[in-house]
Amino acid sequence: MSKQNIYDNEAFFEEYMKLRSREVNANNLFELPTLYSLMPDLEGKKVLDLGCGSGERCMEYIQHGASKVVGIDISEKMLEAAKKNYSDPKITYMNMPMEDIGNIDETFDVVISSLALHYVEDYEGVVKNVYRLLSDGGIFLFSQEHPVNTCYSGKGDRWTRDENGRKIHANLENYCVENRYDSKWFVEGVQRYHRMFSTVINTLTEAGFRIVKIAEPYPTKELVDKYPEYYDNFHKPDFLFVKSQKT
Repeated sequence: MSKQNIYDNEAFFEEYMKLRSREVNANNLFELPTLYSLMPDLEGKKVLDLGCGSGERCMEYIQHGASKVVGIDISEKMLEAAKKNYSDPKITYMNMPMEDIGNIDETFDVVISSLALHYVEDYEGVVKNVYRLLSDGGIFLFSQEHPVNTCYSGKGDRWTRDENGRKIHANLENYCVENRYDSKWFVEGVQRYHRMFSTVINTLTEAGFRIVKIAEPYPTKELVDKYPEYYDNFHKPDFLFVKSQKT
C-alpha cells in the first residue's frame, strides 16, 4: 500500500514552510480558527495528533491544558523541526505513518488530525484504529481538503470565467469517482485521495462514531474586503471539518 512522504522532498518542504510562515494564508484565516472553535476542553486530557507536522499544534495543545500529547508524522524533516522548535516533556514525537497507528498500545481522550487524512489511502483502517485508541466518549476531530477540491485532477482550468477573466464558478470533475489524484503543489506528483462527503461521514458512523458537528469555513465579507483573493471560498470551501465522538 502506497504511503506518500512528500514532506521529506527538499523542494516541497522548503516551499511549504515558506507558505506556513506567511501571516496571511488559508490555514491561519480559516483552518486554525475553525479547528479551535470545535476543540473540546483539553484540560488534563491525553491527545494524539495524526500528521503533527512541525509540532506547533502539539505545543498549543499542552498550553491548552493537555497532560500528554503524542504527535506522529511520516516526515523525518517535519519531526526534526518539531523536536527543534516545539519540544516539551509532555510531548512525544513518533516517526510513523497514520496507517500504522494500530501499533500504538495506549488510549487517548482526544485524537486530532489537521489537513492530513486526504493523503491516506486506507481511510477506513485509520478510522477503525482511532476508534480503538480512544477512551469511551473520546473525541475525534479532523480537517481535510474538502471533497469538492480533492476530485479535481489538476488538468484543465479549475474555474469557468467570464470574458474579463472573472471566476464564475469552480469546475467539478468525477466527484463520484473515488480515486487517487496526482497533482502539482510546489512539486509534481503530490498524491491526494478523493472520497465523497458521504464516504467520509458513513465510514465514521459505521465504525461507531457519533457525528457531533461538521464545518465548512468560508470568509466573512469583511475578510474578503481586506483579502479579495479569498472570494474564491464563496464558490467552494477549501476545508471540511468533522467532530465525532466514540459511543
